[in-house]
Amino acid sequence: QVQLVESGGGLVQAGGSLRLSCAASGNIFNVTVMGWYRQAPGKQRELVALIGNGGSTNYADSVKGRFTISRDNAKNTWYLQMNSLKPEDTAVYYCNAERKSGPYSVRYIYWGQGTQVTVSS
Repeated sequence: QVQLVESGGGLVQAGGSLRLSCAASGNIFNVTVMGWYRQAPGKQRELVALIGNGGSTNYADSVKGRFTISRDNAKNTWYLQMNSLKPEDTAVYYCNAERKSGPYSVRYIYWGQGTQVTVSS
């Protein structure tokens, strides 16, 4: 059983900061990509940030310069530091992990349950 659990969400005023954590447990290894996604009311789920196994990162244009993704492989944990939060950042945030396994390199994708981030104006 593989389980991803987010924490750190909550309510914050515009301009404030939050740090989200995603802790993975179970039989998970050879993770290639860790990520954060979000889904706002009435909108599609969108990519927020990705971090590869080698440490390379990608960010959505809307969060560049404000959000930072990081990881701790030893703890099977990754983070999303969110600064200068805006009301439009309000969404359910989901952590994600991707790995490949087996002789056919089967792709496995795991999702957390989501954590609510609400930014008030």
